[in-house]
Amino acid sequence: MSAVPAVLLVLVQIMYPLAHGVARDRVTVVVVLLSAGTALTHAAVTRGVGWASGVLVIQSGIGLAAEALGTATGFPFGCYSYASGRLGPDVFGVPLVVPLAWTGGLYPVWIVAGILSREVAGRISPTAARIVLTAVGAVGWDLFLDPQMVADGQWEWRSGVAGLPGLGQIPVTNYVGWFGVALLMAGLLGWWDRTAPDSGAVQVVPVGVFLWTWLGSALAHAVFLGLPVSAVYGFAGLGVLGFPLVRELGARRITLRAGAHGTM
Repeated sequence: MSAVPAVLLVLVQIMYPLAHGVARDRVTVVVVLLSAGTALTHAAVTRGVGWASGVLVIQSGIGLAAEALGTATGFPFGCYSYASGRLGPDVFGVPLVVPLAWTGGLYPVWIVAGILSREVAGRISPTAARIVLTAVGAVGWDLFLDPQMVADGQWEWRSGVAGLPGLGQIPVTNYVGWFGVALLMAGLLGWWDRTAPDSGAVQVVPVGVFLWTWLGSALAHAVFLGLPVSAVYGFAGLGVLGFPLVRELGARRITLRAGAHGTM
């Protein structure tokens, strides 16, 4: 069921480089709605509607609070403001689709972090490992997102803090803020995760969305959007989870094949 909005998400994202002006703004809104819809549908199907509602409250609620605080005070990301009227209605100067973007973008990172957490957990628990990996993955995602949206004029930075080499218009405080906000979200998700039993469902859809975001964004930035620097940063940043994920999926496939041969 969650595969339907995921397929639509991919198709609409392919349209993004082809659209311009108002059409691109509309594509951006639809992409956010589909990404959030994909995440929440998957959460509801695998863990229940109540659990999915909690995911929405945690991710979009904290996302809205952080963005409202950020645009008003410059904390925790740095001084910035959104373009007026381009992404639909807003509250406290934050377009309402922005909190949904937090849900749509962070959920697949959370799922992938859960897959990897058992592999990296040593002296810390798998839950703690998952929380940290989620925050790291969120920063990796933003290394794609922020340069793309700034280039499109969706928001503007007014901070005097230096940025990364080649991305000077985006202050490094932004990534520190992203890590902190995502860490808070992931910590609450770790607590909320205990309220509903894990169905053991195959996580094909969120894993597929994660891989598409990682590899598709790198290709789009490098080839279609004229953003080669963020293509490299995003590919490396989200690759902190992406490369171990590919290795883990490959290992599982080999194990399944070996098991199949053993039963012949």
